[in-house]
Amino acid sequence: MNTLVIILIAAVFLLGGYMLYGRWLAKKWGIDPQAKTPAVVHNDGEDYVPTNGWTVFAHQFSSIAGAGPVTGAIQAAAFGWVPVLLWILLGGVFFGAVTDFGALYASVKNDGKSMGLLIEQYIGKTGRRLFLGFCWLFTLIVIAAFADMVAGTFNAYVVTDGVQALADGAKTNGAAGTISLLFIAFAIVFGLIQKKFNFKGWKQVVLGLVFTAAALLIGMNLPLIATKDTWSYLTFAYIFLAAVLPMWLLMQPRDYMTTFMFAGMIIGAVLGLVVAHPSMNLPAYTGFTNDALGNLFPILFVTVACGAVSGFHSLVSSGTSSKTVANEKDMLKVGYGAMVLESLLAVIALCVAGAAASADGTAAVGTPFQIFSAGVAGFLEMFGISTHAAQCFMTMCVSALALTSLDSVARIGRMSFQELFSVDDMEHAEGWRKLLCNKYFSTVVTLLCGFILTKVGYANIWPLFGSANQLLSALVLITLCVFLKVTKRENRTLFPPLIIMLCVTFTALVQRSIALVKAFSAGTAVFMVEGLQLILALLLIVLGVTIVLHSGKRLFKKEHA
Repeated sequence: MNTLVIILIAAVFLLGGYMLYGRWLAKKWGIDPQAKTPAVVHNDGEDYVPTNGWTVFAHQFSSIAGAGPVTGAIQAAAFGWVPVLLWILLGGVFFGAVTDFGALYASVKNDGKSMGLLIEQYIGKTGRRLFLGFCWLFTLIVIAAFADMVAGTFNAYVVTDGVQALADGAKTNGAAGTISLLFIAFAIVFGLIQKKFNFKGWKQVVLGLVFTAAALLIGMNLPLIATKDTWSYLTFAYIFLAAVLPMWLLMQPRDYMTTFMFAGMIIGAVLGLVVAHPSMNLPAYTGFTNDALGNLFPILFVTVACGAVSGFHSLVSSGTSSKTVANEKDMLKVGYGAMVLESLLAVIALCVAGAAASADGTAAVGTPFQIFSAGVAGFLEMFGISTHAAQCFMTMCVSALALTSLDSVARIGRMSFQELFSVDDMEHAEGWRKLLCNKYFSTVVTLLCGFILTKVGYANIWPLFGSANQLLSALVLITLCVFLKVTKRENRTLFPPLIIMLCVTFTALVQRSIALVKAFSAGTAVFMVEGLQLILALLLIVLGVTIVLHSGKRLFKKEHA
């Protein structure tokens, strides 16, 4: 099939989902444009900051559009492009967007509380502690996987037989790294200018475009050639700043600028598909079982995570975005709209991979990021953009997909750690509790644990990410069901995605645990790799089952008049 036809079908379906199902949910749940949002009531200049709706949308989309939609869609294409496309479209509209929008809605309606605090309010303190523990473990997995991915992308060296030498793409990788550093510096300047002059509309757009173009131009001409270890240290230094600095100073302006890059990437990919309209060379369906991945159920549904449904998104919705929404009318486009746009990105990634495959259906060689980056860079070159500029731009874009999720998850991890040990009266709390809840101490502990996990390697962490991510979405869905029931709102539409995600994730985690145990029995396992994976998998299973049982009692408890 022609990839252009696939893109058009996906765009119409996703837009229809937003216009019809998204608006129907908003109407059933109730949105009050006159209500004062938590950002307005608790404006503190740090986390609670009333912000323009499109800026919040940019933050939400940049934060959730991580490595998942590209990596998951291309990896899962081993089962064929048809099942991947169907799951992206149905999952995006009826699973992912509903979860993201629901988490944002529940948080805004409850004083900007995170999912952990919402669970305490509607399910109980035990549920809160269990959920926060689960969230914190999950953020460590994300930090480790994405930080290792970013450092590997910027790395300019390869090691062959113990000898280190410059890689073929050293200049491109170094340029992308320099652009990232400049983005951070320009974002802070952008934030300070916005704080003083409060630019809006075209002035804000022009300022953002100027800083984005400056970072790209300077970075391409001044590549920073460094090792993976150096880039790893720089990455963790950045996410430390992102976790502790006020939202308006770094994260919001960086996400706003990054959105211009993402827009350029998506437009370039779509225009390339329109002009070249290549065929989808990947097979439509390869069978229920794949030798490399396993069975279509549950592997397809945990491999294609962020493009269809992701628990991480709900942490962004309730952890950062809900504290910056200035008007409830913006919630639909921020919560539901950002997710369907990410689903479109996943479809585009699938089509690019399909176009890159050979005519006999053999997939292109390389990592999903390399396949996607090379494919879109080739499209950009069709429009007269130089090879070096196209490669630098795409390397920066794919690394930014991970970086923008990293800064959000670092902040969310810090908040989860703080909330895990906080009490209502922190002013009179014990000294040890105040220390653990200190913003800087909790950030250091979170990032240190994430840094240790990077030593396991991205490839060894990623198998757990999908399962943990999807289990988190199921836990969020059951929390939303309780919230909607207690507040007399429609919750029946959440039952199908809740039940399906519970079946998918527990099956995947149990299968992974059995495989790891077999590896130990066969003597092929290494503790720092398979051992840590097994420990994390078992912890996730225990926490997940406990939370589901605890929440289920509250969900099905009869309300007495």
